[in-house]
Amino acid sequence: MLQRRSDPAIVIRGARQNNLKNLSLEIPTNELVVVTGVSGSGKSSLVFDTLYAEGQRRYVETFSPYARQFLDRMDKPQVDAIEGIPPAIAID
Repeated sequence: MLQRRSDPAIVIRGARQNNLKNLSLEIPTNELVVVTGVSGSGKSSLVFDTLYAEGQRRYVETFSPYARQFLDRMDKPQVDAIEGIPPAIAID
């Protein structure tokens, strides 16, 4: 079981996106966090397909239905729960 931290953190429970196998972890906020690992270990699945996708999905949900019709729809990541995630945007 994950221990509750007094510091703010993004809590992920049961991530199963792509090659992630029921991953649960806490990522501290307001700190620089680096995700490393061997090829195929799920780094991109965790960061882009799970964290970024959920942050952007929640952010876009705050828009009016009129504004949302012009944006691409993002599917909800395969995860049991994500808590403490801030809004996410990407600028090309």
